Amino acid sequence: MKIVLRVVWLAALVAAGVWLWTVLFPSPEKVVRQRLASVAQRASFAADEGALARLADAESLAGYFSPNVEINLDVPGRIQHTILGRDEITQTAVAARSTTSSLSVKFLDVDVTIGPDKRSAVADFTVEARVGDDQDLIVQEMKFTLQKISGQWLITRVETIRTLSILDFELPRAPSIVLA
Repeated sequence: MKIVLRVVWLAALVAAGVWLWTVLFPSPEKVVRQRLASVAQRASFAADEGALARLADAESLAGYFSPNVEINLDVPGRIQHTILGRDEITQTAVAARSTTSSLSVKFLDVDVTIGPDKRSAVADFTVEARVGDDQDLIVQEMKFTLQKISGQWLITRVETIRTLSILDFELPRAPSIVLA
């Protein structure tokens, strides 16, 4: 009976150790996913948010990006814009927060690929955004490239992924029939 009790205690101790290890030293993929969730949270803002909070969140949002980040946004029918550097991210975020009543951003179906060097990553996902009281959702595929810089995963490049549409294809033409 004492042996069984000792084995149970040992198994519980090992399980607690494994759990503690995963909490204290999460995998790079888990860290990148958490960073992306924080980016979506910082990009979102409510209509009743104060001006000071909006400014603080805009500056906080820029902290998730590398100083020389390049963002290429091309959402058909909505926006086509290139942003270079953290300062421009802050300016764009402040401008968006002052001209829009609210914004809700979600990152869905996040797929993270960690590079073989364990210091780079690529995240592909779908962005779902709702601007103000607009009932239409903005849905866009995105690709973020991240680098581990000074111990933090920072976004170095953002680009929209062009998805297939009926306009991307040329419909086949019916063969011509010549009647004599």
